Amino acid sequence: MTDSKYFTTTKKGEIFELKAELNSDKKEKKKEAVKKVIASMTVGKDVSALFPDVVNCMQTDNLELKKLVYLYLMNYAKSQPDMAIMAVNTFVKDCEDPNPLIRALAVRTMGCIRVDKITEYLCEPLRKCLKDEDPYVRKTAAVCVAKLHDINAQLVEDQGFLDTLKDLISDSNPMVVANAVAALSEIAESHPSSNLLDLNPQSINKLLTALNECTEWGQIFILDCLANYTPKDDREAQSICERVTPRLSHANSAVVLSAVKVLMKFMEMLSKDLDYYGTLLKKLAPPLVTLLSAEPELQYVALRNINLIVQKRPEILKHEMKVFFVKYNDPIYVKLEKLDIMIRLASQANIAQVLAELKEYATEVDVDFVRKAVRAIGRCAIKVEQSAERCVSTLLDLIQTKVNYVVQEAIVVIKDIFRKYPNKYESVIATLCENLDSLDEPEARAAMIWIVGEYAERIDNADELLESFLEGFHDESTQVQLQLLTAIVKLFLKKPTETQELVQQVLSLATQDSDNPDLRDRGYIYWRLLSTDPVAAKEVVLAEKPLISEETDLIEPTLLDELICYIGTLASVYHKPPSAFVEGGRGVVHKSLPPRTASSESTESPEMAPAGAPPGEQLDVIPTQGDLLGDLLNLDLGPPVSGPPLATSSVQMGAVDLLGGGLDSLMGDEPEGIGAPNFVAPPAATVPANLGAPMGSGLSDLFDLTSGVGTLSGSYVAPKAVWLPAMKAKGLEISGTFTRQVGSISMDLQLTNKALQVMTDFAIQFNRNSFGLAPAAPLQVHAPLSPNQTVEISLPLNTVGSVMKMEPLNNLQVAVKNNIDVFYFSTLYPLHILFVEDGKMDRQMFLATWKDIPNENEAQFQIRDCPLNAEAVSSRLQSSNIFTVAKRNVEGQDMLYQSLKLTNGIWVLAELRVQPGNPSFTLSLKCRAPEVSQHVYQAYETILKN
Repeated sequence: MTDSKYFTTTKKGEIFELKAELNSDKKEKKKEAVKKVIASMTVGKDVSALFPDVVNCMQTDNLELKKLVYLYLMNYAKSQPDMAIMAVNTFVKDCEDPNPLIRALAVRTMGCIRVDKITEYLCEPLRKCLKDEDPYVRKTAAVCVAKLHDINAQLVEDQGFLDTLKDLISDSNPMVVANAVAALSEIAESHPSSNLLDLNPQSINKLLTALNECTEWGQIFILDCLANYTPKDDREAQSICERVTPRLSHANSAVVLSAVKVLMKFMEMLSKDLDYYGTLLKKLAPPLVTLLSAEPELQYVALRNINLIVQKRPEILKHEMKVFFVKYNDPIYVKLEKLDIMIRLASQANIAQVLAELKEYATEVDVDFVRKAVRAIGRCAIKVEQSAERCVSTLLDLIQTKVNYVVQEAIVVIKDIFRKYPNKYESVIATLCENLDSLDEPEARAAMIWIVGEYAERIDNADELLESFLEGFHDESTQVQLQLLTAIVKLFLKKPTETQELVQQVLSLATQDSDNPDLRDRGYIYWRLLSTDPVAAKEVVLAEKPLISEETDLIEPTLLDELICYIGTLASVYHKPPSAFVEGGRGVVHKSLPPRTASSESTESPEMAPAGAPPGEQLDVIPTQGDLLGDLLNLDLGPPVSGPPLATSSVQMGAVDLLGGGLDSLMGDEPEGIGAPNFVAPPAATVPANLGAPMGSGLSDLFDLTSGVGTLSGSYVAPKAVWLPAMKAKGLEISGTFTRQVGSISMDLQLTNKALQVMTDFAIQFNRNSFGLAPAAPLQVHAPLSPNQTVEISLPLNTVGSVMKMEPLNNLQVAVKNNIDVFYFSTLYPLHILFVEDGKMDRQMFLATWKDIPNENEAQFQIRDCPLNAEAVSSRLQSSNIFTVAKRNVEGQDMLYQSLKLTNGIWVLAELRVQPGNPSFTLSLKCRAPEVSQHVYQAYETILKN
């Protein structure tokens, strides 16, 4: 009869009977009783009362009985710590038993009893077992050290167990080596700073030798440990790869993925010219393909890992496209993952095959899969230009099927195709418009609205189409509302005469009737743009759009490198680093791939810039996204504007016809006053609180890039401007300007009390900003500010505050508090207050840095109406910390080469051409962060013209 009989008893009051049986003299009866106890424990009955009786049964030679007692002990030791001490003697004795199985069993159970009181008694037996002559005991003891470390780390370190573990890495038995590596890796994970696994070529050699003879899980531990090692050069990396490669043919998929991880990591160090590199690429493909013949769950894990590998090294699987074709009986999660990899591997060579497959998928019954297949066709068009036409005609065929969800997905991807290939496939717009009524998903509606707005001039009834969407404006999702607002503004800028009412209606819906702050803000910005400067509005709203990139869903490179180091773990399935989903201190060590030995990293700072970069062709001046402060200043700036900035009016909101004025400049010679009487500005009361500052100060700065620019240049300080008018701050008026003198920056403020009550308790705070400007001292207004009284204060500033990208770059948002309320405003500070005194570069360094900065980072500007000669220019700029490094005369032109340095360490190099007798100068600026060039140019203008 089997042991299942122990689980079928329904007797009550059996504890007493069991107690008697446990104390029986007959061995068989004792064993039966312990089995009954374990059965009761397993089904959740509390049998802890029998603890002393069960512990007494430990004194036996019967291995089966001993295992059962140890099992009971592990379960109840935590709730009965005082009783558990009774078992210590038996452990000590069992650790010296002649039978290695009993010794190992004792040491394994010791590790599982998580009771602080007992741990110190267990150190001696553990020490003996770590040096036992039997490898089975040693490998069990190695794991026990990791468990003990988890309970009491200090004890393990004091007892020297970690050193013993390190010695076990050199053990003659491969399983002992594997368990020692596993234990050390486990301990190292919870103590990232300790250098426990101090790997060197000798220990790596021992691990590689053990690798061939281990069990499969031992191999995984060793491979994972190898993946954390950084070889000293490419030869060592190649040698390790050669010895790891045979693991790729292992039957266990976990071993295969661990081997792939090691190879992917060490391949970083191999030169692509090596024959071995090509051989390795070929060897990596078959094992990955084999993983796809496993059961679906394993396939999914393999596909998620392959997705990462294909993004890092697409050449590995470029000839294996057919493996990723979907089978009819694949589960949906496998189908979607295969589809993703197909698109990543799509190229000109295989696109015909891929498209035929995708068209087939688009007629399947599984809705999610069909959607993804349609989207995939669009992604292929964007990725492989030669296939775009074929993809578009495939999409049009699919639209003709009139299957609702297919049509909607097709419209979403066609929008992206329009953005990638402008003015090429617009002939299909008519077909798209026919399907307007069937769109019910937000993304498809938004895409269609974008198409209508973008190509309004080609669609005769664009206004009617957009008006039909406007009828249910408040029922639409935010995505559709935002798109509709932008599309109608585009339409208005293209056909002003016919769409005034429409644009007025949408602006009023977006600003006055909406609760969504994003929508409201966008509405107000458009409203102000159209009212203050329609020409500027046209340049902003109808600006040329950047082409979209081929792969929009690629994992960011640094994250991808980190995930490659986690192949075969949960991180590679989630596509997130462990720190994103592992709670607590474990698993948050950031790993990265080893640097390529062949490549020399380009230097960032001018002091270390390599000389001799060849001067390339002079490119058009389009600042690219720079590396200034990481992604801090990753702004979407357009090309720099030459000439004077646009003039703007600082109209008070709620007191002006916002769209009436300025329309004539947009429409040419229209009859006077078109539309002016019809337009009503949004009432002041509806200006949302989050817009904060008045139109005349902070918010006009969104468009008034010149306000506040033009402060101190040498002795020149700009006159104070009103930053916060009294009507917006309950009677407190704040004017101010910025100065820099002898290395210190200050904000010179003038506070005027225009209220009827005394003001006290002043304080000031800055929001995070691009350069970390912050008050260096509190705002000190020594006496209460009486009505009609004015006080002047100089507030020292520093640049050690919190940093955040601002738009525009030099925008500063300020909060001022007094006994009445807190008031907010924003202002623009002139960039030259950030030019530091040690900004003069020596000539050689200047030349090397100028050559090293890419030509596309160069920006050119014209400074007009400046009647100064080269000497006066140089001296005036030097007083504002723009230093002349060298001067020469070329064909009658004075060329000044200048350098300046910002407080955050960014260098800007300049070439200023001054033609005697000509009041226009040409300024060329080069900087690793092109975003600052426009503001440096404004600083030049301000300094030279005042």
